[in-house]
Amino acid sequence: MITATHQDLGALVQKDKFREDLYYRLLGLPIDMPPLRQRGNDILLLAKYFVQVYCSENNMELLQFTTAAQNKLLRHQWPGNIRELKAVVELACVMTDQKLIEDEDITLNTTGTVDSILNKEMTLDEYKSIIIKHYLDKYDDDVLGVAKKLGIGKSTIYRMIQEKVL
Repeated sequence: MITATHQDLGALVQKDKFREDLYYRLLGLPIDMPPLRQRGNDILLLAKYFVQVYCSENNMELLQFTTAAQNKLLRHQWPGNIRELKAVVELACVMTDQKLIEDEDITLNTTGTVDSILNKEMTLDEYKSIIIKHYLDKYDDDVLGVAKKLGIGKSTIYRMIQEKVL
C-alpha cells in the first residue's frame, strides 16, 4: 500500500491527533518527496510527459512548449503539486490552436498564494524572489512595468534573472 501526506504523522501521534495503531499500520519505508515547486526541471519533464499522454489519448499531433511557456511553468509555485500541473497542461493543450503551447495558453490559478507564502519561514531574498516572480507572471514578463510597480530598478530584476534566482 502506498500512502501520502504532507504532515508529520509521528508528530501528530505524539499530540494525540492521529491514531497510534493506524500510524504503525501505515509505517513502512518513508520516502520524502519534496513539493513540485522545489524540484526545478522536474516540472518541465512532467509537463512534457502530460502533453504526450494527452495528445496520444486524443489522437492529436504532439505539441511542444515555447521557451516563454516553459519559463512560466518554472516560475509558478504549484500549490496543487502534480495534480495542478496535469490540469494546467491539459487545459493548455486544449487552448492552443497551433503546434506550440505559448505562455498565454497556460492558465495558472493564483488563489490562496499569499496565505501559503506567509505561512512559510523564508529569508527576505526568498520572499523578494517570489514576489517578483508573481508580478512577472501577472504582467507577462514586462520587466520595466514590474520594476515600476514594485519601486525597484529594472537592473535588479535582470540581475536576479541572470543569477537564476527568478
